[in-house]
This record gives sequence, C-alpha cells and structure tokens, in this order.
Amino acid sequence: MAGDLEEKKPKPRTKARRPRTEASSLMRRVNALQEIIMQIYGPERLILRAGKLQALKLLRSQLVGERVLALQKLIMEDPALVHVPDEKDIPPILDQLEDELADLLARRALEDDLEKRIADRMQERHEEYVKDIRNQILKEDGGPETPETLKKFAKLTKLDEGGLAQSALEIMRPQSLEEVVGQEAAKWGLLAKLASPYPQHVLLYGPPGVGKTTVARLVLAVVRNLPQSPFKDDAPFVETDGTTLRWDPREVTNPLLGSVHDPIYQGARRDLAESGIPEPKTGLVTESHGGVLFIDEIGEMDPVLQNKLLKVLEDKRVNFDSPYYDPQDPNVPQYVHKLFKEGAPADFVLIGATTRNPEDISPALRSRCAEIFFEPLTPNEVSRIAEGAALRLGVELDGNATALATRYTLEGRKAVSLVADAYSVAYLDTGVPPTVITSEVMQKVISRSRLPLVNLPIILTPTVGRSLGLAVAGYQGLVLEIEAAVFPAAEAGHGQWRFNQTAGNMAKDSVFNAGAVLRRLTGRDLSQYDVHVNVVGGGNIDGPSAGAAIFVAVYSALTGSPVRADRAMTGELSLSGRLKPVGGIPEKIFGARQLGIPWVLIPEDNQADVPASLADGPQILAIASVEQLLTEVLA
Repeated sequence: MAGDLEEKKPKPRTKARRPRTEASSLMRRVNALQEIIMQIYGPERLILRAGKLQALKLLRSQLVGERVLALQKLIMEDPALVHVPDEKDIPPILDQLEDELADLLARRALEDDLEKRIADRMQERHEEYVKDIRNQILKEDGGPETPETLKKFAKLTKLDEGGLAQSALEIMRPQSLEEVVGQEAAKWGLLAKLASPYPQHVLLYGPPGVGKTTVARLVLAVVRNLPQSPFKDDAPFVETDGTTLRWDPREVTNPLLGSVHDPIYQGARRDLAESGIPEPKTGLVTESHGGVLFIDEIGEMDPVLQNKLLKVLEDKRVNFDSPYYDPQDPNVPQYVHKLFKEGAPADFVLIGATTRNPEDISPALRSRCAEIFFEPLTPNEVSRIAEGAALRLGVELDGNATALATRYTLEGRKAVSLVADAYSVAYLDTGVPPTVITSEVMQKVISRSRLPLVNLPIILTPTVGRSLGLAVAGYQGLVLEIEAAVFPAAEAGHGQWRFNQTAGNMAKDSVFNAGAVLRRLTGRDLSQYDVHVNVVGGGNIDGPSAGAAIFVAVYSALTGSPVRADRAMTGELSLSGRLKPVGGIPEKIFGARQLGIPWVLIPEDNQADVPASLADGPQILAIASVEQLLTEVLA
C-alpha cells in the first residue's frame, strides 16, 4: 500500500505544473503590456479610455483571455471586438499587440522630442524679442532708474539691515495657556469650542486688558496639535481691528473681504490694465482660510460690512464681479478666471472680541456665534500678572511694588506695562540691568504716568448712616459708599431731602421710594426731618438698583443703628418693601470680590444670575424683603 501511494503521489503534481506555468507566463506578458499602457495614458485616462471602449470589466478580469481581449480593444481602439481568444491563440495575438505598442511608443517619443524642440525654439525667440523691446524702451526713456530712485532704494536696503531688539512686552507675553492668570472658565470654554471636529465661531466679551487676544492665539496653538482638530499645523491666526477696518461701498477697496481693481480707474496690474483686464485682490478672510480670523473690537465695525462678513461665513467663499471681466478673452490669466468663476476660499473660524455689552452687538452676528465672557481681574490676579511679567523679564518685584501696581490698575496689560516702565527706569538710574524693582521705582513710574487710584480702600467697620451699594460701569463692577445724615427739620413740617445731582433721576426716585418704606416701617413723619444722601465720589448710579443701599443708609441714620461694613447690596426697592430683581449681577459680584468684601446681598429673583465660576468669591445672600435685609445688615 505504501508503495502504491508513493507511485501515485507525484503524478497529479506533474500534470498540474505545466498548464499553471504556461498560464502564468501568458499572464506575466499581459500584465507587462497593461503596465506599459498605464504608463502611456496614466491611471485616470486609462480608466476613462477603457470605459469608452467597453473594456473596463475585462481589464479587471482574472481570466487571461478576457484580459487579452481588453488589451486588443485598448491598443486597436476597436470596441467591436467581442471574441475572447483561446489560450492557444493568445501568444500570436500578444506578439501582434507588442508590435503595435512598439510603433505607438516610437511615435510618441518622436512627437515629444519635436514638441520640446519647438517649445525651446519659441522660448528663445520670445526672450530675444522681449530683450530687444526692453533695450529699445530703456534707450528711449533713459531707463526706469534715476539718481533719486537709486538713493531711495539704497536707503530702504540699509533700513532692512537694521532694527530694534525684541520689545519687553513681547518677552513678557504669556507663551502658554497655563501662564495666563485667571480666566479659567473663558480659557477652557474657548478651547472646547475650537478643539471640536466642528469648531464654532465665537464672540469674546470682557473689559480691556484681561487677555482676550492672547488667549485666542494660545488656544489655536494648542488645538493645532490635537488629533480631532480640523486645524492643520500651519493654520493661520490673522488678527485685525474692527475700529480700523475701512472699506468703500463701491467695492473700490475692501481689505477684509477683498475687492476688484478695474483696469481704468483703480490701478489694476500694469500688464492687465493694458489689456483691459480687471484684477481681483483677495482679503483677510481668504488669508485666514483654514485658520482663525480674530477681529478685535468687532462691535465697532460698520454694520453693512458686518452683514457682508456674515454672508462669507455662510458661503465659505468670497465672490467677485466686474463689468470689465470677459470670460471669452484669451488674454485673461487663469487665476483671474478662477477667482471670477469660483470665488476665493474663505473657510475659517471667526473670533470676535469686544468691550461692548452683548445687547450692543448685531443680533445676526450673535446668532451665529457662541459667546464667552472674560471676567474682570481681581487685585490678586493683577499681582500675579505683574510678578509673572517681571519673572520673564529676569527681575523681581518687592512686595510694596506689587501692591502699588494693583492699586493703580485693574488691567493685566497695564500692569505689564508698569513693570516694563519700572525696569527701564531702574536700568537708567543704575546703568546696569536691575535684579529687583523696588516700590520707590514703581511709585516714580506711577507718578509720572499720573494714574488715578482704582482700588480705593473701604472702611470695613460698622458705621451709622453708611452702606455699601453695588453698581456697574461697562464690564466692571463697582462698590459704592452711600452715606446718609438725618437732622430735625429747620422748619417743623417742612423737612427736605437732598441727593447728589450727578447720581441720576432714577436714583432720586429710589430715595423717595426709600422714604415711603421708612415711614411705613418706623411710623415716623419724615416731613419732620432733613435728610441728606450722598454717594461718595459722586458716581452716577442712574437706575433703580441702588434702592436697597439707600434705604439701609437712611434707616441707619434715622434710627442710629450701625450697618455692617462686610456686606454690599443691590436691588430695587418697591413701595411694598420687596426687593425687585436688577441687572449686572455677575459684574457686581466680581466688583465686590475685587475689594475682598465677604458677603453680597442680592434680590431673591436674581439667584439664577449668580455666575457658576464663583469658587473664590463672596458668599451670596438672597433677600426678598426689607425686613430680611435689615436683619442681615444691621450690626
């Protein structure tokens, strides 16, 4: 049995090897011919050609006969061929196809050589012609250069060789998100908006000098390296200012969106103007393609220009038009044709920054953008910014110098500027690079800059006839000292109420509302008293939100009860004694935090307005009525 198996085993191998070898040899020839054809036409043209000749399916077949038929159709250019050759007929067919292909390659090589020689000869003739024309013009006009133009050119060349070193402000600028002091919610909110595979347009609100531009630039640097981010490594960050963007409604010029310079009036390129061809010029939106367009003070932009920008945000392209454009003109360059026919790409993320309130921004713009709010800086954060800037400059601030800086500014940018100025003054005074900036140097800089105090100290001891109110100026919350004095009327029954003229009419109405509630609570006839209410510093608090603080100050002066100085309050006072909701709650709370006031009293209906990012801020008390208010504030 074993012998029989050994004799039968090699027989099927011998029988199968020959046809497989012949078939594979034919297939190798077929593959070689197909590779040569692909090199001649290229993959895309080969597929198109095979489709037209009804050979595409045959070309992808695993059968050698069908592949040969496909090659016949392609080389002979005959779609009527339908007979699949047998294996014995394939070798002579391949010989014939190879001869045809050799003739085709020979013709191609000869044609390419002739075309190259013709192109070279035409280029030589063209260069000679242009050279002759240029020489002729230079002879006629004496050349484009004059002694005056050559002098200006030499001056520009010399200017390029010089320049200043890196400025102190550039050195002190944060280089990473971690170096940006404060604004944690804003930083990570903007990062979330841009790190998504589908980034959003964003509006940044906040006071000046708190880092809106810096954070936007650093966030883009971070998201460039995230795998899910659509921003590439070279994604641009194009920065402009809404207050300086100027444009012509006739589209003569538009640096933001781009414009068309016609060949007659607007100075198209000379070679185009001579042919009567308009020249489209792209703007910042195209320069920002694939990246971020940052517009500072976007609220100051022209409303019409804002609407045009919104159209670009939707279309992600800028379209150009000109009555001078002729699509049939053979002299029009390809890039001009492309810009007029397809427009310029403008797919970017818009980040707009503004110091205006949200209600001052176009509703159409707001509806297309996510909104992020930057908080006012606290004195502690301003101190950290100043110290960090000094550290990057290679110096230290003594404690008193830091405290001085925080008393005269609420802006991070201004604090950095004070450090840079103090460094320069110290360097000038000693003649060597300083290592420490003292309070004396800082005071000298502040005095020369004539900066006013912005963080005035507030007495935190209980006082009769004095309360702390809260107000808003832009994005900045303010703590106001409200004083009241009550005296017996000079003329019985003819008591008078006096109030700051600068405080505003609605604040005066709050005084009269407070008088009505006082009479109801105390039962006293207020016509028997002269009442003087004063807002320390003469601030304008035009609005009803000072009602609670005015009431407490007058009540304290009338009854002799001292008011706790660790509590600031806001709220409109109704005649029934209820505290009604007011606006600006986040700003008012941050204003109290800046001065270290531990408690803030707000109307009960304003609880939803308390910002969630208030981890290190004052405690919030929600008050419904004046009775509850007096319980909380009287010492």
